[in-house]
Amino acid sequence: MRPLRFDGWIAGIGTASGTRVVLGHWPRSPFGPFSDVMVEGADGHRLLLAPTHATADFVAATYVFDEVRVVPVEVRVTDRRYWTVTSPPFEVGFTTGRRNLPGLALRAVPGRLASRPGWIALWDRPARLLLGAHTHAGARAGRHQWYGARDLHPVTSALVTRNGESLGALAPVEPPVRFGTGSTPRPPCLVRVTTTVTVEQGRSTTGVAS
Repeated sequence: MRPLRFDGWIAGIGTASGTRVVLGHWPRSPFGPFSDVMVEGADGHRLLLAPTHATADFVAATYVFDEVRVVPVEVRVTDRRYWTVTSPPFEVGFTTGRRNLPGLALRAVPGRLASRPGWIALWDRPARLLLGAHTHAGARAGRHQWYGARDLHPVTSALVTRNGESLGALAPVEPPVRFGTGSTPRPPCLVRVTTTVTVEQGRSTTGVAS
């Protein structure tokens, strides 16, 4: 198995209409800096928005989607608290609050320790009980994902629009998204994370045997 490491942020947001949005913002990755957006509608339709064919192929080979689109994904952060995401046909704006107890606990863990598989596995059950999310999980094409969380801020307000129309007020990420066996926390939040995806030897990043 060969590890591929992605360092950045994951935001999970629910809406009153039942649409759930997961943003991955990766300043450091094997593909260079990029962001992607995963959307699950109230009808269960799972959509991936990614900025290049390479990133779309990798994410789609790791998670499960009904539709994949290669479109621009632009992320802007103002004053470290207000995030704006533009990826047609969606626009997302959200504000984060001060870190709460989970965030303070995660900040206390040294970065090197937080990204080790043994430590991540240790916290899988508490994360499921407290946040409704896994810290590691199997994925498609024989892959495994390890989520080394290093900080957490609650999302205190959000506006999600599709083609300019609001999808409703901020809500918990319920039901859980079905992109894979992992999930995002139930309470809307922004998580600082180092994600490691292990890929079987002999397979490309798209999951196809090389």
